[in-house]
Amino acid sequence: MEIAILFKIAALGIIVAVINQVLAHLDKKEYTIIVTLSGLIIGLMMVLPAISDLFDYIKSIFDL
Repeated sequence: MEIAILFKIAALGIIVAVINQVLAHLDKKEYTIIVTLSGLIIGLMMVLPAISDLFDYIKSIFDL
């Protein structure tokens, strides 16, 4: 597994946290859930190819 994906996910988490803090400071708390869910969806889209590769590798090991 590449280490770059971990750095990308960490950067995404930091960006989402900063945006949430800014929105909370501006009293726009109704938008924080949208930002959080968007960050979660983007993170999942980044991780899904790696999970798919993992399952393909496991399938090839057991020849299913």
